[in-house]
Amino acid sequence: MTHYLDFEKPLAEIEGKSEELRAMARSSEGMDIEAEARALDKKATNLLKDLYAKLTPWRKCQVARHPDRPHCRDYIDALFTEYTPLAGDRAFGDDHAVMGGLARFNDRPVVVIGHEKGNDTQSRLTHNFGMARPEGYRKAIRLMDMADRFGLPVITLVDTPGAYPGKGAEERGQSEAIARSTEKCLQIGVPLLSVIIGEGGSGGAVAFASANRIAMLEHSVYSVISPEGCASILWKNAEKMREAAEALRLTAQDLKKLGICDRIIPEPLGGAHRDGHAAIAAVGEAIEAMLGEFHKASPEELVAARRKKFLEMGSKGLAA
Repeated sequence: MTHYLDFEKPLAEIEGKSEELRAMARSSEGMDIEAEARALDKKATNLLKDLYAKLTPWRKCQVARHPDRPHCRDYIDALFTEYTPLAGDRAFGDDHAVMGGLARFNDRPVVVIGHEKGNDTQSRLTHNFGMARPEGYRKAIRLMDMADRFGLPVITLVDTPGAYPGKGAEERGQSEAIARSTEKCLQIGVPLLSVIIGEGGSGGAVAFASANRIAMLEHSVYSVISPEGCASILWKNAEKMREAAEALRLTAQDLKKLGICDRIIPEPLGGAHRDGHAAIAAVGEAIEAMLGEFHKASPEELVAARRKKFLEMGSKGLAA
């Protein structure tokens, strides 16, 4: 069953009518309504093009959060072979919001790490909606250390509203764990590639995305804070999230102009949730291209390039 966003209600009505006609035809032999159904399909496609050609930043946030978008597990299952998950931080426990391990990408050994949100009520609770605790970031540090030791490229898939802000997480050193993970990203002497596949929220995302190359899906978002959180702080009113989304410059298109995002990965018409296979294939092509950029780079060159990239952030595109 298709899950429609608020701004897609007119589209839902048209597609609903088309399906009703086809259901009537299936139940009544001899009824020929295919011409009418095709006309409705064409109208729906044109409306979909219009809606997604001019998405506002807030609508892009809604698309990035769509529950039917492919998640980290979907990308790993489709793009990687011989995936061997590694669990635990060797200090406290295992955080199911972060998954990662050894794998092969196009027969090349890599380490893959990502946030997993889950795709139904039970799995979302298990994975804490993709909000990692300190042990999740410490697990990521352990995996990045291992990748550095064995010369394996690291690929991170970012999809989180932010790090978990609970009491237990704070007691176990949430901010320190995020800082250490960010530091480790900047230190390792292997290619580090990050793809924002949905939400890139706050330090919880930066801890995985301080990379040599940052790619974003066309309708993903990446920001220091959520629009609702920003609105609550600046306007004391979470309902001002639309204005906050505009001000935060959180879309892939804005971040490309600002030099934060290196590559925008096109999504299927209507967003990744409408054709997950096509979206995953596009991400795979982008990862392959980005890996090729660092084929002959030495560890020293990789670290220096990463350092230079982040030092230069904020120096261009501010008037865009």
